[in-house]
Amino acid sequence: MKTKLKVVLLGLIGLMFTGNMAYASTENNKSSDPLDKSFYAPQEYGKYGKDSAKCIMKLSLYREFYKQWKASGYKSPSVYDAIGPWRWVFNNCPEASQNAYIYGNNMMEYFMKKADSDEDKAKYVDTMMMVYDQRIKHFGREGYVLGRKGSDLIKFLPEEYERAYHIFKKSVELRGNKSESFVLVYYFRSVIKMVNAEKLEKSAIVETYDQLSEIIDNNIKASKDKAKALSAWENVKGNIELSFEPFATCEDLIPIFSKKFQENPDDIDLLEKITGMLDKKDCTESDLFFETSVKLNELNPSPNASFMIAKMLMKKDKYDDAIPYLEDALEIDDDDKKADVFLLLSSVYRQKNSFEKARSYARNVLDLRPDEGNAYLIIGDMYAASASDCGNNDLTKKVAYWAAVDKYYKAKSVDPDMIDIAKKRIETYSKHFPGSETIFFYDLTEGDSYTVECWINEKTTVRAVK
Repeated sequence: MKTKLKVVLLGLIGLMFTGNMAYASTENNKSSDPLDKSFYAPQEYGKYGKDSAKCIMKLSLYREFYKQWKASGYKSPSVYDAIGPWRWVFNNCPEASQNAYIYGNNMMEYFMKKADSDEDKAKYVDTMMMVYDQRIKHFGREGYVLGRKGSDLIKFLPEEYERAYHIFKKSVELRGNKSESFVLVYYFRSVIKMVNAEKLEKSAIVETYDQLSEIIDNNIKASKDKAKALSAWENVKGNIELSFEPFATCEDLIPIFSKKFQENPDDIDLLEKITGMLDKKDCTESDLFFETSVKLNELNPSPNASFMIAKMLMKKDKYDDAIPYLEDALEIDDDDKKADVFLLLSSVYRQKNSFEKARSYARNVLDLRPDEGNAYLIIGDMYAASASDCGNNDLTKKVAYWAAVDKYYKAKSVDPDMIDIAKKRIETYSKHFPGSETIFFYDLTEGDSYTVECWINEKTTVRAVK
């Protein structure tokens, strides 16, 4: 049936174009060699070429054979019958169908995988690259197509990573947030290969990571209501994070960013990248982090910059210096980050023994983040520290421990990360509860409600030491 169809179609073509001598040499060459480059020279024709009727016939012919090949699970030899008319379409009416480029590269990939030598394999891949170029020329979508082109190049000829790098770089520059996820992964791998081959500075890895992270985060945010897409983008983020990890040490990042900072100390975008990356990778104890954070806050005062400076000062035990920066950071327009600020303010005032103010900030944390166990631990620790100062006898000097243990129980009930720490504190401070004789002496019974006075002023339950 296939042979009969071929004969009929070729006969029709012959009848329709006997008077057209301009294409005689092309028509007479029946080579099915997909690497015969004499055919790959697209001309500047309209959509269906100079001879539209013949183009349509050739389109129908290669599509029929391609369809048979596809229906066979890409095993039928009809792919060899498809390649000739496909090549004619490619050469004579390159704007007839965008699918011609997609199908053409599918066929080239098939031939490439069956190639007997690395040399032939490379030739097929080279042809694929040319097909992508012609697709861009005639159908545009350059960034999208370049992404596909670079992916095929690095998959089939990994040694061509440098060529692929430039293709990916342009693709991502053109597509931005619309870049396909797999393109970002291949692009980052090509950058790492370029650095390892000393064809790029190590800073390129950091810069590309920052660029791709922004694209990925944008897509994760846009996919919040699309479970499948969200999962895919989160996987890509994990993949790139894993590749970046060996280059994400403070020892690597600080020299790279120090040089950039010295060269452009007033570049706000650069300062934001440096402080953001150093903070993310826990390099906040470095002088560079402090210097860039302060500089950024001078040039562009912001709650985020103030927050970073405050954290740096706190790590240096400069609590008084940190307070004004933390207060400025309360302007952050993000409840989760604001809860972090309140938590640090609570910790600062806890260190300064300003317990009431520290508790007030801890309660601010819990208003925004009810499952923050650290806030309960801070309050509990302050209650325990105040026990002896908040009483004047054997009972009242110990009742604050009841209130402290209440907070530790609350911490472990709302925050699984606090379970072990809270248990240890409960065990420690329960030993400071008053004895049953003391409780009886002051006319109390275990289980009674009791209000701890002093600055604590909180209800608790009477308990005896065990």
